[in-house]
Amino acid sequence: MAMNALLGTPGKAVWVHRVTGIVMLLPFIAGLSGCDGIMSILDVRGPMAEQIARLWWVLFWGSVVLGGGTIALVLYVVTRPHERAPRIGSGMGVMIGGGVVLPVVTLWALLIYGVSLGTRQVGGEEPPALTIEVVGHRFWWEVRYPDPVEPDEYVVSANEIHIPAGVPVDFFVSSADVIHSFWVPNLGGKIDMIPGRVNQIRLQANEPGVFRGQCAEYCGPQHARMAFFVRAHPPEAFEEWLAAERGEAEEPTSDLAVQGREQFFQQACMECHTIRGTPARGRAGPDLTRLGARKTLGAGTLEMSEENIAEWIAHNQQLKPGNRMLPYEHLDEETLQALSAYLESLQ
Repeated sequence: MAMNALLGTPGKAVWVHRVTGIVMLLPFIAGLSGCDGIMSILDVRGPMAEQIARLWWVLFWGSVVLGGGTIALVLYVVTRPHERAPRIGSGMGVMIGGGVVLPVVTLWALLIYGVSLGTRQVGGEEPPALTIEVVGHRFWWEVRYPDPVEPDEYVVSANEIHIPAGVPVDFFVSSADVIHSFWVPNLGGKIDMIPGRVNQIRLQANEPGVFRGQCAEYCGPQHARMAFFVRAHPPEAFEEWLAAERGEAEEPTSDLAVQGREQFFQQACMECHTIRGTPARGRAGPDLTRLGARKTLGAGTLEMSEENIAEWIAHNQQLKPGNRMLPYEHLDEETLQALSAYLESLQ
C-alpha cells in the first residue's frame, strides 16, 4: 500500500521501474569503456595477449554461470513452499556435490587451464627472433639489445623499447634495486623484476604500432610515473633502427647545441649519463645517446620537447619527487636553453 501510494498511478510505476533499471545498468556500461585502450588486457595486439584475454573471458563467463546458478538455487530454496519440516540428513548428497565436489573440480580445472597458459607466456617451442634485457631502476628502465656487429656487446637505451612486429621477442628482466613488474597489457602478461634474479617473458606484436608499458608492482613514491613505450616496426625497419641506434651520437650543428654540449660536460652530467661517441660514460642514469628521438622524458612524465627538457633539468624533483637526479635550479635560462637544444638534437 505504501509503495503504491508513493508511485501513484500504474503508468508512473512502470516509468519509475524502467528508469531504475536504466540507472542500474549505467555502472555496467561505464565499466565496458575500460575494455578498450592502451592499458586494457582486452585490447589485444599480439598472440600472448590473446591467451590472457581468453583466460579472462573463461573466468568471467564461468563466474557468471556459477554465480547465477548459486543465486538461482538460493532463490529456489527461499521461495519454494515448505509443507513439512525436512528430515535430518536429507539433501546431503546435493550439499556434498554442489558445495564440495563442484567447487573443487571447477577450481582445479581453472587452475590447470591458467597454469598451461602461464607457461606459454615465458616462451614456447618457436625460438625468439630477438632477446632483449630490461633492468628496472627507481624510477626508469634500462634496455639492452644484443649488438648486431659485436655479439659480446650491447646496444643500450632507456625508457623505450623497439621490437620487430610479427615475430616473438623474449625479454629477460631483472632489477637493480627493489621489486618492479614489467607489463605491456596490449602485448602480453606481466612478470616481476627481482634483484639478483632474471625472469623471462615473451611478447609479440601482430602489427607495427606503439604500445604503453607500466611498472605493475609498487616500487616507491613515483611508481605511477614509471612508464615506457614499446615501438613495433616492420622487421626490415627494425634492423635499420638497430643499426643506427648502435652508432655514436651525431655532432651538434647549431651554435646553441654546441654550447649545450660544452655545458653538459661542465655541469658534470657525464658523471651519471652516457652519450656514445663522447667522454660521457656515466651509468647511474639513463643512456642519453638518442634522447631526442624518444616519446617522453622521465619515463613517461613529460612529452619530449626542448622546453620540457629544460623544465626537467631544472625542476625534476618537483615533477617527479624522489627520483635520483639532482635538480639544477641554479642554472640560468641561457644555459638551460643550450642544454635542452643539445639533448633534443640527439636523434
